[in-house]
Amino acid sequence: MSGENEIVASAKTAMQKTINHLESELSKIRAGKASPDILNGVVVDYYGSPTPISQVANISVMDARTLTVQPWEKNMLQPIERAIIASNIGINPQNDGNIIRLFLPPLTEERRKELVKKSNAEGEQAKVSVRSIRRDLIEQIKKQQKEGLSEDAARDYEGQIQGLTDKYIGIVDKYLEVKEKEIMVV
Repeated sequence: MSGENEIVASAKTAMQKTINHLESELSKIRAGKASPDILNGVVVDYYGSPTPISQVANISVMDARTLTVQPWEKNMLQPIERAIIASNIGINPQNDGNIIRLFLPPLTEERRKELVKKSNAEGEQAKVSVRSIRRDLIEQIKKQQKEGLSEDAARDYEGQIQGLTDKYIGIVDKYLEVKEKEIMVV
């Protein structure tokens, strides 16, 4: 009976990883306010190795629409500027020779709707992932049932996994609701 609870525990772990990934992806979707998270995932060539910008520069928020990127080494200004342009986040860096400023344009209604769509697509991907985890684990339980797991125990574990699935789908929906409000507030 020891292996079955591991299945439920692995469901929790895998589903939580999905939520963590969703949080990370949603943080990259700009909601009108300047946030260093916008640069998450942007990597710069640091002496031949791809390195996150946050590890070669100080990123700070000047005001609601402006970020500054202050490299720790002045020779990193150009590579950082190129990395930001290449990342396709829709912001043109302004390099004054000492610091890079990112001015975030106000979001148009159309752009806000696009961002909500993008958020919803990330959410849908997370839901698919959660359901896929459920399917895989239910298959594992059915296998264990053939190997001697009782029908009652199998039903119990399937119920627990379905409960986790419902819980995590609900968490995804809450994240999307919060993100949509954040994006649509002008």
